[in-house]
Amino acid sequence: MFPGALNSDYSHELKFVSNVQSIPTYQVMDTDGKVLDVANEPQMTKEEARKIYQNMLTLNAMDQILYEAQRQGRISFYMTSFGEEALLGSAAALDPKDMVFGQYREAGVLLQRGFTLTQFMNQCYSNELDLGKGRQMPIHYGSRELHFQTISSPLATQIPQAAGAAYAMRREGSKLCTICYFGEGAASEGDFHAGLNMAATLGCPVIYYCRNNGYAISTPAIEQYRGDGIASRGVGYGIDTIRVDGNDIWAIYAATKAARKIAVEQNKPVLIEAMTYRVSHHSTSDDSSAYRSKKEVEDWNKRDNPIARMRSWLENKGWWAKGEDAEITKSAKAEVLAAFAAAEKLKRPAIKHLFEDVYDKIPPSLEREKAEIEELVKKYPDYYRVNDFARS
Repeated sequence: MFPGALNSDYSHELKFVSNVQSIPTYQVMDTDGKVLDVANEPQMTKEEARKIYQNMLTLNAMDQILYEAQRQGRISFYMTSFGEEALLGSAAALDPKDMVFGQYREAGVLLQRGFTLTQFMNQCYSNELDLGKGRQMPIHYGSRELHFQTISSPLATQIPQAAGAAYAMRREGSKLCTICYFGEGAASEGDFHAGLNMAATLGCPVIYYCRNNGYAISTPAIEQYRGDGIASRGVGYGIDTIRVDGNDIWAIYAATKAARKIAVEQNKPVLIEAMTYRVSHHSTSDDSSAYRSKKEVEDWNKRDNPIARMRSWLENKGWWAKGEDAEITKSAKAEVLAAFAAAEKLKRPAIKHLFEDVYDKIPPSLEREKAEIEELVKKYPDYYRVNDFARS
């Protein structure tokens, strides 16, 4: 056969292929939290399951408070995870040292890994304790300690980066993998195709996790592609692929755990397409009522809410008592507000950080600029509000 298509047989029928069988959506439990096949019952302890659910509630509480804070002008920008909280299932299935490349709706992954509410607040306020030293927009988190690459705004840049990092892990023999999160809108970028093809041809242990939430900002999925979602593209690149119910936390957990086993043991990429629905606006810069009805959003939130689904599963097992939600949510809100208030009072990062962390040794051109700024700040302290910044 031809070297470009080794598995293709000859045919004497002139036929153009326009579609193949649609990829099914893997599901573990229904919307009432009932496991549909006992063989798929998650092997999770009571303590582990409760921790995941508590983190879902904490994420929801943090999103509510910080969204309102942006509306009050106290932070400049924010993005919530309403309707997509089941993503935490993927974090629970990973090794803590697996490298995460996020897009911007993965705060739950960091929360599951141990990122504190104080660290979230410091980043959103870009204060002196922000790990990113105030150089990023709010929600562009990063943590070397938790193996979470700093988020960048340009869409899809993390996709080829995740392939490259995974290839390095393979070369090192670390038995670790990378996981790369992105939305279905990012899959329209060239970096998506370059990254997946690179991962497939080089044999990179990377999990590509696509959050197909129905909208790329204001563009509905039906206007983004004509094929069978994003999953069919993985097959086209020769990548092991699965589509899952993205509101079913245990389907996500099982799929990610199995994907990690393939990636690490076989040194190959895996694509997971998680079908979900974005209940929130795209960001605080968006008003989704301009392109979808409020009734559509309300119906989705009532019909298939990942938090309610997880709660039902816990209650069915006798691991969660009715009324605990209110107690946990109240406690989470109090913790968020306390961290928020503390972060708001801190100073901005020291001005010297403008010139650090790019070069090993600051070049003469930057030294001159640094000296010029220091002189201006010293000459006009009130104008530059020097007391708002931490001391160098």
